[in-house]
Amino acid sequence: MLDHLGIQCADLQASAAFYDTVLAPLGAKRVMDLGVAMGYGTPAKPDFWIGAFDSGDGFRESHIAFVAPDRAAVRAFCDAAVAAGAAVLHAPRVWPEYHADYYGAFVRDPDGNNVEAVCHAPEPS
Repeated sequence: MLDHLGIQCADLQASAAFYDTVLAPLGAKRVMDLGVAMGYGTPAKPDFWIGAFDSGDGFRESHIAFVAPDRAAVRAFCDAAVAAGAAVLHAPRVWPEYHADYYGAFVRDPDGNNVEAVCHAPEPS
């Protein structure tokens, strides 16, 4: 339903390094760099944007959930985030309160946002 999402970052270069690292296991990469903003997704369409913090007062935590193609990608996302220095909010696991096959991991990005990778498919047998 969303066309794209953008967030402001206190340190754009630190956030770019973080998202370059953690989105790679999910099959996304930086496809546009405008200097003050960067777009991630596929070459056809960047749908996640980060930009320099330039408006508003204070910090308001955002929750961003990225689709993972499988549970291994969720684990790889979490491992990449830890390697990039992120704090793990919730290690990869099934979240049955959402639905029986909801498998997600949650980490903090450099600005304190809650960033998730989620797979909705069951574990292959």
